[in-house]
Amino acid sequence: MNFLAHLLMGSQTPQQALGSLLGDFVKGPVQQIALPDEVRGGIWLHRRIDVFTDSHPLVLQSKARVSAERRRFAGIMVDMFYDHLLAHHWQRFSDQPLAVFAQQAYRDVLNQPELIPENARPVIAHMSEHDWLSSYAQLPHLHRALDNMARRLRRDNPLPGAVAELEADYAAFEDDFLHFMPEVQAYAADQAALLSAGGVDLIVPSGRSSA
Repeated sequence: MNFLAHLLMGSQTPQQALGSLLGDFVKGPVQQIALPDEVRGGIWLHRRIDVFTDSHPLVLQSKARVSAERRRFAGIMVDMFYDHLLAHHWQRFSDQPLAVFAQQAYRDVLNQPELIPENARPVIAHMSEHDWLSSYAQLPHLHRALDNMARRLRRDNPLPGAVAELEADYAAFEDDFLHFMPEVQAYAADQAALLSAGGVDLIVPSGRSSA
């Protein structure tokens, strides 16, 4: 899942919302990350959602729809396709208008500048400035996002024009997503409840390491 989906499923508090965005920017055991508990909880939830997503048959089915030429980038592509489909069908999954949700998410995250790691700051700043979360609903913006990502990679790659694959098989990707999203939402809600109940150890006791 990409930024929009992680924020929808992992933003019960402003600090947790920040953590839900930082899952791809911080490494190592979550218990050892030098951030407040709620931020680390958001990172933990982000990682749990990613594990569930990466092994789910419907997501694997979507990845298999990607052409052989771009297959090595299928994970990136499907993450972005699913955020587009989530934005497009937003009213099915949230009672709050997407524009309102997005602006609140930007405020929540940007109001914590001291907690944003250096490597995440440019991405989060661009996300807010260009309203990535709402723009995902429009295919031209999705084209631009993936083409920009292709330019940032250090070597030549087949990502430019990748959204054409979604457009060519839109109904199939959409069907995968619409069947998958309720399942990942239910899983995320269960994991968030476990986190809220204190069922997740976010602190490594002195003298003990954690994987």
